[in-house]
Amino acid sequence: KELIYTESDLIVTPIIDNPKIMKQVPVRFDLKTLHIPTYSVEKLSSMKDTDWNDFLQQICSLLDCTEKNTGAARSKLNLLYYLCTVAVHKEIASRLISSQLFPILIQQLRAAANWDIRAKVARVMGLLALHTSELGENVPVSEAITLLTELIRENFRNSKLKQCLLPALGELLYLIASEEEKREHPRECWVVPCAAYTVLMRCLREG
Repeated sequence: KELIYTESDLIVTPIIDNPKIMKQVPVRFDLKTLHIPTYSVEKLSSMKDTDWNDFLQQICSLLDCTEKNTGAARSKLNLLYYLCTVAVHKEIASRLISSQLFPILIQQLRAAANWDIRAKVARVMGLLALHTSELGENVPVSEAITLLTELIRENFRNSKLKQCLLPALGELLYLIASEEEKREHPRECWVVPCAAYTVLMRCLREG
């Protein structure tokens, strides 16, 4: 082992928001235009189930809003910025990834007309995957990986978009690998499609 590995090989560094890979702009949300209460992480951690479910319901209905005007897009982006700030805390990330929010993020990634929104949705997904301490068996991670793979393939020549999508894909793959290592039997719901490996290898070859 001493001959094969150096110490740094065994240190896992984050893929998403890693300053060594890409300098991130600080996330700031506008309190005035956020249509939900901006609870602190401490407040969210100590919430009773009923309050937490109400809060989650508000987030989901705002994200699920089908209005196409600029104001609606701006308010969605603002909400996603807020989610980026709370998703970096382990307890909150674990609760959010296992909630009804994750399928709605997938839906937004698939359907949002605005690429700014899609990029921020991918970032929230990646942050949740990085910071969650446990993954429930019913979390549709495979669906998220399939969709990210398709979007990367469709926009393969757009390196800016790939830089938004690849970190989220990487974090989800790493999360599945870590979870499967903990368990005796791999889960069907966490199957990684072959296309994901193909697209990753192509990114490595041509990127």
